[in-house]
Amino acid sequence: MKKSLISIALVASSLLMAGVSFAQMAPKDDQLYKAFGEKAGLVSLMDDFMIRLLADPRTGPHFQPANHQRIKEQLVDQLCALGGGPCEYKGADMKSSHANLDIKKSDFHALVEVLQQSMDAKDIPFTKQNQMLALLAPMNRDIITPK
Repeated sequence: MKKSLISIALVASSLLMAGVSFAQMAPKDDQLYKAFGEKAGLVSLMDDFMIRLLADPRTGPHFQPANHQRIKEQLVDQLCALGGGPCEYKGADMKSSHANLDIKKSDFHALVEVLQQSMDAKDIPFTKQNQMLALLAPMNRDIITPK
């Protein structure tokens, strides 16, 4: 677990420092989408993820009052699109949808840990996990509440 957290932290830091844009990192093919089991695999992953998010004392309070089904659907579409699949994310942008939620860096990191647990439980290869996390990492700028 330590190795994966260090890898993710390094990838995220490198991407943020380099100013790599979300669009530049999007895959040109659907290999990542396929590695996650396509739409059915993403749905299964998000079902597991939501259960873990709600159970984790660090993330549960942020998600208890939310519409869990809507969040899962939005995450499936988002990861599908990021992975090169046929989905289109039509949800709100990350900045406006998280603006008043007082999300700290530690909250964001806890969510990433929980996502890793779900990806491990679904036997998603570590390299594919890191590829997806690298696509998600730049979103932290819009999700974490500035001090």
